[in-house]
Amino acid sequence: MTQTPFVRSSSVQAAFDAGIPIVALESTIITHGMPYPQNLEMARQVEATVRAGGAEPATIAVIDGTLFVGLEDVQLETLAQTKGAAKLSRADMAVCLATGGTGATTVAATMIAASLAGISVFATGGIGGVHRGAEESFDISADLQELAQTAVTVVAAGAKAILDVSKTLEVLETLGVPVIAYGQDAVPGFWSAQSIHKAPLRLNSASEIAKAHLTRAALGLPGGQLIGNPIPQDAEIPRAEMEPVIERALQDAETRGIVGKSVTPYLLQRVFELTEGRSLSANIALVLNNAAVATQIAREMKNNQP
Repeated sequence: MTQTPFVRSSSVQAAFDAGIPIVALESTIITHGMPYPQNLEMARQVEATVRAGGAEPATIAVIDGTLFVGLEDVQLETLAQTKGAAKLSRADMAVCLATGGTGATTVAATMIAASLAGISVFATGGIGGVHRGAEESFDISADLQELAQTAVTVVAAGAKAILDVSKTLEVLETLGVPVIAYGQDAVPGFWSAQSIHKAPLRLNSASEIAKAHLTRAALGLPGGQLIGNPIPQDAEIPRAEMEPVIERALQDAETRGIVGKSVTPYLLQRVFELTEGRSLSANIALVLNNAAVATQIAREMKNNQP
């Protein structure tokens, strides 16, 4: 390993040196969330969206034992075609680095890397959370604890709708994580713009979100913020249509004995099959939308920094 635990890409380093806002992007969505070549097209579109908004994208991944904050295009293309990449979270990222492995970063691991590299804003699709049936399985994503301790603002379309959203919100409240709906009163429902869950907090502008992040830092409060950014309505799949699909996917996972880190990729693939690809189109739309909003927040944060 190098003296620092990460390597910035040339474009991310240049942006860092020039004081240009930077938006972190995860890589699990590339290796575990979408098939090739849609995953590569999506990753390039997300990076282009950030650049069009006046910031620099930093897609984060571990490749051959090195933590990269920002990927060159050839690295992005290689990662999109990599089979068997590890799915890295807080518990296993260091082992992957120490053993020269290759892995994609979840929300938790991306937050850790972003914080190390001095990046305060991160755009993703949806966070992990409390899985349905967690009262027996204790299957709760490390993303929630990471939000409670790492000072990165995360822009997502809510928790993934395959999860127990009610319990996820309860855990986030217990951990002291601000859950902020952007421009609406309900927590977004991932593939759907609305959900049945009222948001604990609502803010209507990127400027307000940026100031809230900086104010938490000034107060000495640990952790980040979760920004629930609804999918554009013209791209959503209504909640009433999605719920039966999700229930069917959950039943199939139980029948097949899918557990642990394999649950989320399996469920997303099964939902893709049951919606005949519509869930993938919606997923791409929400990720692009989240990248655009995260870019606005990153710019406002840079403008308001003391």
